[in-house]
Amino acid sequence: MNKALKGFLKIAGGITAFAAVTAGVAFIAERIEELKNYSKELRHKPYGIYERFVKRPLDCFLSTGALIVFSPVLAVTALLVKTKLGSPVLFKQERPGRNEKIFKLYKFRTMTDERDENGELLPDGIRLTKFGKLLRNSSIDELPELINIVKGDMSVVGPRPLLVKYLPLYNDKQKHRHDVRPGFTGYAQVHGRNSSSWEDRFDADVNYVNNITFVGDMKIIFETLISVFRHENIDSEEARRLNITMKEFTGTLE
Repeated sequence: MNKALKGFLKIAGGITAFAAVTAGVAFIAERIEELKNYSKELRHKPYGIYERFVKRPLDCFLSTGALIVFSPVLAVTALLVKTKLGSPVLFKQERPGRNEKIFKLYKFRTMTDERDENGELLPDGIRLTKFGKLLRNSSIDELPELINIVKGDMSVVGPRPLLVKYLPLYNDKQKHRHDVRPGFTGYAQVHGRNSSSWEDRFDADVNYVNNITFVGDMKIIFETLISVFRHENIDSEEARRLNITMKEFTGTLE
């Protein structure tokens, strides 16, 4: 009797353990599925005809047209950069794009390669020449980014592509600025640009991502042209005081 009871208890224990493991696996699988669904709900989805079918072809049309129209400016600027700052004419830097995919951003050089006695580059504010400031204030240094738009790395309008080292510093909300292609210009650039705080800029970026429309993009492009002509909000007050091009982002509270 005791032997039979022991056998029964052993079998029952095995069944219980199996059931517990099965229940645990099922619970984990359900939680994973919930997280997937949660992630899908949070991830931006193109929701209108403009964003789905018009925005990218329009980007190609506008950027190609701009490259043709500004080709004389590009040629003269390249010659001046070569003469005043040397080679290479274009500044290339890795930036995160859509879904944090890394691409090479193109700009005209605005700084020299001056180094200290240890071979380290001098601070940006020292290496930025008067000619470089002119290129930045007029936004002419940004024109090579039209090539990035044609390639599909960027869009005409979207959150500006920032440094790769900032990626781990974004909070969950700020990460959504990478749900779409970064832009040549953006909502944050025409509503404060570098004079705004990082938090305000990121809030503006995420708000744009969640509300992409044709009318909104056209308004941002128009306001960008006005801002460039007026030379508004090029640098923040603190950046000017510290003689740097822009204050570095070091993270923000959740």
